[in-house]
Amino acid sequence: MSDFSEDNGAAGPRRFSVLRSWKTAPYLIGSGTAMMGDNIEHVITYWVLWQKFESPALVGFQLISHWLPFLLLSVYAGSLAERFDCRRLIQIGQIMFMVVSLCWGILFLTDSLQLWQACVLLVIHGLAGCLWGPAEQMMLHDFVDRKELPSAVRLNATFRSLGILFGPVVGSALLLGVGATWGIFINIVFYLPLTIFLIRTPFTGHLRSGGVRTARTTLIQSLRVLIDVRHNRAIVGMLLLAALASTTIGAVLQTAMPVFGDILNPVGGDSDFTYGVLLFAMGAGGVLGGFGLEATGWIKAVPAAAALAAAAMGISSLFFALTSHLWLAVIMLVIAGVSKITAESTEMAIIQLEAPPEIRGRVIGSYATFGPGMQTFSGVTVGVLGTIATIPGAVIIGGTVLAIGAVAIGTYAITGRRNPHAPIAT
Repeated sequence: MSDFSEDNGAAGPRRFSVLRSWKTAPYLIGSGTAMMGDNIEHVITYWVLWQKFESPALVGFQLISHWLPFLLLSVYAGSLAERFDCRRLIQIGQIMFMVVSLCWGILFLTDSLQLWQACVLLVIHGLAGCLWGPAEQMMLHDFVDRKELPSAVRLNATFRSLGILFGPVVGSALLLGVGATWGIFINIVFYLPLTIFLIRTPFTGHLRSGGVRTARTTLIQSLRVLIDVRHNRAIVGMLLLAALASTTIGAVLQTAMPVFGDILNPVGGDSDFTYGVLLFAMGAGGVLGGFGLEATGWIKAVPAAAALAAAAMGISSLFFALTSHLWLAVIMLVIAGVSKITAESTEMAIIQLEAPPEIRGRVIGSYATFGPGMQTFSGVTVGVLGTIATIPGAVIIGGTVLAIGAVAIGTYAITGRRNPHAPIAT
């Protein structure tokens, strides 16, 4: 049977103890500022690319280039996190981000940007995020013990949500204040805190697990991890939940938000303002949810909690798409944001607690494949369903499928026994 109960009892760690530690707090803050830099770059570069090329195909490529590396290479990135010092992998990812921002700035400054150059930089940016993800999660095992791990995962997700929330705000301010060229140069600074902190910290992501793996793993061999964990219903269930959320609601809400900005705009109101309020509401829900969960300690790292949170995200998205009242829509988006961070942080905590140490990096990489990676297909979801049933209809269908599917997956994850003698390949 799963061993969640022994790690999630009443005698858990103090609230926000992870954030009080000078060993861990700079890491969480650095991750948040790096995520902010990631989103600032999106705001500035996407605006410039549209102004210069006005290409709908390039807009689609922006989405694909960001998420496709997660879909194809996250498991392999996880195997690299098992073999190498995670500090260095994260630093390589951060340096890739900084080089991309530097190249954008030079091309903007010299007015020499071409379409092929933009495509190359977008791909490198996506690869940097893919490399960063599994190594970042592996580091949490060194910073905290097993009982504090769900808290560390939750706060890490919360600070990343802060970066996602304020990245567009800071990016827009840089665009208006200093322009795209100097704004993208300034963006390099946001990747420095995490990069510098990793020079000083002694943690490598492997100290508690007994060291790095020495065996090399090819891209094809790394995919075997899905066979290795097939008997663990908790892990399989969390992977399925992540995939379902990504393909039904995932990035669909954000992609479709301009449409809802027009639909929910009060008579005589500013649709751009309404659009901004809607985006901020969901982001704020994620941040408030993360801090609220840590403050209360109500949600434990168990499959039932992850499934119920995913179902709540589906239901709140459904009611959001059905309402014609802006105030109710904002409330539903805040609930959706709280549900989203609850589901994702709980899923990741379960993945990390349940994953065998010898393949933990690849299991974490699998979650990135099934979660962020599957958002590659969110454009298909909103495009096909939106054409057939309108954009609000697509969200209604997606929310309904997510709610029903989450309950079914949760039932699967918490019933039956995991085979304790299932072989784990290394």
